[in-house]
Amino acid sequence: MIMGILNVTPDSFSDGGRFNGAAEALEQCRKMIEQGVDIIDIGGESTRPGADPVSAEEQIRRVVPIIDAIRLQLNETIPISIDTTLHRVAAAALDAGATLINDISAGLDDELIFDVAVQKQVPLILMHRQGTPKNMQESPSYVNVVREVLDGLMQRVEVAISRGLDKRQLLIDPGIGFGKRKQDNIDLLAHLDQFVATGYPVLLGTSRKRFMGSICDVNNPEELVTATAVTTALGVMNGVKCFRVHDVKENKQALDVAWAIYQSRHI
Repeated sequence: MIMGILNVTPDSFSDGGRFNGAAEALEQCRKMIEQGVDIIDIGGESTRPGADPVSAEEQIRRVVPIIDAIRLQLNETIPISIDTTLHRVAAAALDAGATLINDISAGLDDELIFDVAVQKQVPLILMHRQGTPKNMQESPSYVNVVREVLDGLMQRVEVAISRGLDKRQLLIDPGIGFGKRKQDNIDLLAHLDQFVATGYPVLLGTSRKRFMGSICDVNNPEELVTATAVTTALGVMNGVKCFRVHDVKENKQALDVAWAIYQSRHI
């Protein structure tokens, strides 16, 4: 599945300010739907390195009108993910028509988010993050990044289940770029099969990430569409189920071709 990113923020790393007006956000949603997006992921808080936190009230002010408008004007049924770490934002978004929660803190910022997922009976994505967006890239450190990220995610899965979530409602995300060095990100991508082997559906979010720019000698994130599509194809071949991207058309093409090859290999 392709999860299309809609940042209704003034300061996201790649598209900040482009879609924080209702008309612009709806047009972007319309474009993504036409290109075959499976899920729309809406966030009202930038999580770029160095970003300051945004209050629940402000996130709700940003995201709820957009969710309302999508449901009333565009599509009544397309899955909508709310990208937040705060339970109040998640609850308000779900009441407005969102259908799943994408929590980059895996419940560490606000464990009441587990209770919201249970009460609303919606899927929850748990992502690994070392530190917070404000400080996560200052000095990330691992001895064995694959093992440590896997262990960290499984610990959060256990907490989620202990709070009443059905394991079938959980997805995991290794958190590419969130408190990781360049080589950490590469190592995680090289071992995606270990995350898939947990049995939990894996979401991969590499879209336009800075570590690929350092590999390709590119400074403008919007020039990393091809690089992102390469990681999407790699993810498909390793069993990843969902891809969070800015560029739906290009990544859907990569996914479709890789999926055809994957299916042939597994006949």
